[in-house]
Amino acid sequence: MTRDPDCLFCKIVAGEIPGNFVHRTDTVSVFRDINPQMPTHVLLVPNAHIANTEALLPEHDALVGELVRTAQDVARLEGLSERGYRLVFNTGPDALNSVAHLHLHMLGGRSMSWPPG
Repeated sequence: MTRDPDCLFCKIVAGEIPGNFVHRTDTVSVFRDINPQMPTHVLLVPNAHIANTEALLPEHDALVGELVRTAQDVARLEGLSERGYRLVFNTGPDALNSVAHLHLHMLGGRSMSWPPG
């Protein structure tokens, strides 16, 4: 597994920084966002370091699928499946991506509006 020693999410996955984990597998970790924007706001991250969606390669296709399938499982655990939830990948400064480690936001727990921000 690749790891960036300066990456905040790599440190959380490795247990060097505490995280409020919701779910973990050998390849994906899910933890609560420290600055939640909704009643439920969790981050799904690959345990291996990938900077963002621009760094994805064809060899990552199964991992991206696993992130989305894991989101489905976590939505059930968090009681979001019936009412709905939003999944968001942010990439780059205009999208306010603040941690350079691929992560999928799961947001839910109340009605949302469209378009977002």
